[in-house]
Amino acid sequence: MAERIQKILSSAGVASRRKAEKLIVAGRVQVNGKPASLGDRAEPGVDLITVDGEPIAAQAKRYLALNKPAGYVTTVTDTHGRPTVVDLVKVRERVYPVGRLDLHTSGLLLLTSDGDFAERVTHPRYEIEKTYIVRIARPLGAAALRKLQSGIELEDGPLRPAKVSITSDDRRTVEMTIHEGRNRIVRRALEAVGSRVVELRRTRIGPVDLGSLPSGKWRELTQAEIDGLSRG
Repeated sequence: MAERIQKILSSAGVASRRKAEKLIVAGRVQVNGKPASLGDRAEPGVDLITVDGEPIAAQAKRYLALNKPAGYVTTVTDTHGRPTVVDLVKVRERVYPVGRLDLHTSGLLLLTSDGDFAERVTHPRYEIEKTYIVRIARPLGAAALRKLQSGIELEDGPLRPAKVSITSDDRRTVEMTIHEGRNRIVRRALEAVGSRVVELRRTRIGPVDLGSLPSGKWRELTQAEIDGLSRG
């Protein structure tokens, strides 16, 4: 059965549908030797579909949870030769990170070969909660805690009220749950209330909990976790 080209690329793990559309517009996708256009359809396994001259191949969909160590970049490859999260995941399918954690942040990271799944998990519309454990340089005061809980203004727009609790007697360990995935959002939010982050670890994404997964190790998501994330 013929399907839209961008859906085929997404199902093959090439890119999300949105990024696949950009590949098509850029002229990098061909069907049976002819440049594809947005709206074109093809039949997987019958039509020859190539990206940058390389044929795509259907692959099994994989959904993985990784405990990312600090010091690994959240990309498939790195031009500076730094270790990437994909180096830690040895599977036959081409998987890529769902969202990102910065170089110095550790904890739960999802990887998948399903572009539609990745787009749904990262799209702000679905407001999937993410929980972090944060160690800060100085005790978090009551006023700063109230600011985070009521919402604060950042340079790229407001951060809506977060679920924040202090989890250590010295008031330097904080659990923070937010919906947003903007770049370095947790670090910037705490810096905005005068708290420098010393250590940051993500422990949960929606129904997926890091649990006791060792640093640098990964596991398959359960079907219940996949369904929970797919529903948003």
